[in-house]
Amino acid sequence: MSKIAILGATGNAGKRLVDEATSRGHTVTGLSRSADSEAPRDGVTWVKADVDDVDATAAKIAGHDAVILSMPFKSLNFQNLFDVAKKAGANLYVVGGAASLKNDEGVVLLDTPGFPDFIAVEASPARDFLDQLKAGQGFDWTFLSPSMFFGPGERTGEFRLGKDDLLTAADGKSSISYEDFAIALLDEIENPEHKNQRFTVGY
Repeated sequence: MSKIAILGATGNAGKRLVDEATSRGHTVTGLSRSADSEAPRDGVTWVKADVDDVDATAAKIAGHDAVILSMPFKSLNFQNLFDVAKKAGANLYVVGGAASLKNDEGVVLLDTPGFPDFIAVEASPARDFLDQLKAGQGFDWTFLSPSMFFGPGERTGEFRLGKDDLLTAADGKSSISYEDFAIALLDEIENPEHKNQRFTVGY
């Protein structure tokens, strides 16, 4: 079993990732600014951390087999995060965004006419983060984009994987639950197939 650190472990996706990792027998270090208020649980060590404190955070995640980043991109200092990962020698797995995926016409969603501004404020920095990862930052990474609708739901274990194109179900909806997203990301950690790549998951 692996030692997995989760940055943003108390967030919506982060909580499901903690649940999925511990259910598989992995040892989890859950890091966030509010981690000290979390209730104790088997298999999880809660650690209060601020990724802008580069040296301290790097020391807290060093030695883990995988480090998951599950934090809003719009409030993230990219360089600090990259420095944390580099100093820690992290193998970074990123909870990404959907807007950098392409539609069926081959156009990146973020670049389509009328893309909502209130979504772009998070989607644009998410794409920038991915672009900077692709440029090389001195550590290994994997970026998993959810489908367009990403929220709480069921853990079904039934989904599809893709690369850079938005996945859409027969009913025309593009979606994935936090719970099934967590399965896909933990599957990737256990059996890596997208090293230094982005991939996507959807129904």
